[in-house]
Amino acid sequence: MAAPALVALAHGSRDPRSAATIKALVDEVRAMRPDLRVEPAFLELSRPSFGTVVDRLVKAGHDEIVVVPLLLSEAYHAKVDVPSAVAEAVDRHPGLQVRATSVLGLEPRFLEVLDLRMREALRVNRVRELDALVLAAAGSSDPLANQAVARLARVWGTHHRLPVTAAFASATPPATGEAVRAFRAEGRRHIAVASLFLAPGFLPDRAAELALEAGAVAVSEPLGAHPELARTVLARYAVGAVELVPV
Repeated sequence: MAAPALVALAHGSRDPRSAATIKALVDEVRAMRPDLRVEPAFLELSRPSFGTVVDRLVKAGHDEIVVVPLLLSEAYHAKVDVPSAVAEAVDRHPGLQVRATSVLGLEPRFLEVLDLRMREALRVNRVRELDALVLAAAGSSDPLANQAVARLARVWGTHHRLPVTAAFASATPPATGEAVRAFRAEGRRHIAVASLFLAPGFLPDRAAELALEAGAVAVSEPLGAHPELARTVLARYAVGAVELVPV
């Protein structure tokens, strides 16, 4: 019996760098599990759409699909958009079984990727000293999602023994520029900003722009297509595949 297909479902963006990053992450997953059928898909703004990918898989003979949402927070897209897309696909294909897993989320081990991206930014900008950090995320109207970012910021700050503030690119304050200015008001001058985004796009760019305008010495790139994220995709897939097994 063939293993369920894996669909890595991202939100999508008008910025082509975003889709390219998602597809690179899917390539990482394929390299780790060449026995699996793994496909990228997007909820909106990028191609291929989730519906198109499901149609393609059904035509190829797959009757079980595990959907791993490539989202860092359990907010609106995870709670509304993903279940809606899955329900629509199942309605169109009687007999098809689709299991959506938990989102990628904010795994503590992602801090290793964050550190890697930060070291790259510090090297490029020739920064040798830091006295504060800002952890920049998308932000959500869901306070629990924002609290998860704040918790991760505290863990990261404890690890580096530096003060860290969580900042957000939308929906809730503080913005990255505000967070940087608040640290500068305390007399701190070497403030770096880490981009807790999966891929490049409008929000990461805006967060970086505001941070640099406020005096940040460096802003890291988003997490991107790193093996640690690919391993997490496969861990989510494994749980979803087990849930498809008849009891």
